[in-house]
Amino acid sequence: MTQRPERYLDKVTAGPGGVMTDDVGVITGDLTIVTTCPDGRHADVTVQYTGAEEWYTMTGSPVPVPPTGLRALHDAVLAAARAGGGAEVPR
Repeated sequence: MTQRPERYLDKVTAGPGGVMTDDVGVITGDLTIVTTCPDGRHADVTVQYTGAEEWYTMTGSPVPVPPTGLRALHDAVLAAARAGGGAEVPR
């Protein structure tokens, strides 16, 4: 049986200065953020305007999964997005 990759999805309102993406620069407002770990070692973080179809790579992704785990990384990403300032994936 193939194990599904770990995945966390949450909605957040970006703080002033928004979230930095590799694809379109800074995005602001109501966002949906997904953190996945397809290989068990590295996390991919993607973000979209909530309700939109397009997904963007959050700057700093992929990143090694920290010893504290993927959930802790996802929580740190959410906190960074809420803080804004062109937030990137924490390292």
